[in-house]
Amino acid sequence: MWFKNLAIFRLTESFTLSATDLAKKLEQMPFRPCGKHEDSSFGWTAPLGRNSELLVHQANGFMMICAKKEEKVLPTAVINEMVQEKVLELETKQGSKLSRKERNSLKDEIIFELLPKAFSFSRIAYAYIDPKGGWVVVDAASAKKAEDLLSSVRRCLGSFPIVPLNTVEKPSMVMTEWLMKNQAPKGIGIEDECELRSPEDEGGILRCKNHDLALPEIKNHLQKGKLVIKLALNWEDRISFILDEELAVKRLRLLDVIQDQITDINAETDAERFDADFSIMTLEFANFLPRLVELFGGEIKN
Repeated sequence: MWFKNLAIFRLTESFTLSATDLAKKLEQMPFRPCGKHEDSSFGWTAPLGRNSELLVHQANGFMMICAKKEEKVLPTAVINEMVQEKVLELETKQGSKLSRKERNSLKDEIIFELLPKAFSFSRIAYAYIDPKGGWVVVDAASAKKAEDLLSSVRRCLGSFPIVPLNTVEKPSMVMTEWLMKNQAPKGIGIEDECELRSPEDEGGILRCKNHDLALPEIKNHLQKGKLVIKLALNWEDRISFILDEELAVKRLRLLDVIQDQITDINAETDAERFDADFSIMTLEFANFLPRLVELFGGEIKN
C-alpha cells in the first residue's frame, strides 16, 4: 500500500469536508466494470478493496481515496488487418474505392463488434488528503496520471482548489550545487544515481546509475554547464527516492528503520495491516514534506 511515487500538491483553501461527506460526494462516480461495448470505465472504489465498501479510509485525520480504471485491450494490428480485409471485400464487390469516411465508419463497426470479446485489465491509483497540513499527495508516476485523478475529484466536489508544490529556489539549481560540493543538507544523503541535462534547447542528457557521483567526471559535466534534473537521495536513512526538477518523488523505497517499524506491528487482518501502513506512511510524509520544502527555500505562496 505504500506509495511508490509522490505527486505533491498544496490546498489553497481549507478542506472542510469530513471523511463521511467526502465519501458521499465520491458516490456520484462509483467504479463499475466496462459494459459490453465500452472501451473503458473509471470510478471510485474502496481503498481497502474487498475488505470494505467505504470510499474514504481515514486515519489520524488523513483521508485516503482510490480510483479504478478498467480498459479493454484491442490490438491495433488486429483491427487494421480486419479493416483491410473488409475494405478489400467491399471494394471488389462495389468496383470502386471506399472514401476515408467510409473506411473510418467501417473501423468503428469492427471495434464495436470486437469490444464484447476483448480482454480487459484494470489499474488503481491512490491519493490522500491531509487537511491539517494542507497537502494532497497522489501515487502517480506522471503529472498526467495525477491530474486525471484530481480532475475526477473536482467533478465530484464541484471545486478542489489545489496547486502543484512550488518552491522559491529551483530544484535543479539546488541539486546541482549539492553535487558540485559533494555535500547535501543535514539529514539528506546523496546516493548513486542522477540525470544531468545541458540547459540549451535539445541539450544532451547524461544518465548515471550505480555510479559514484563524487567522482571528478561528474563534476566536469557540471562545470561545463549541465544541471541536475534527477537525483537519488535518502532522507534521515528512513526513505530513499529519486527527486526530479519538478519536485516529483519517484521510486520511493522504505529503508530499515521504517521496515522494522512495520514488522513490529501485530496486525491480525488485512484491514488492520492496511490501516497500520497508512497511519505510518502519512505520519512519515507529514514530517518529510515540510523538510522537502525547506531544502528549496520555502514555498512560493499563490
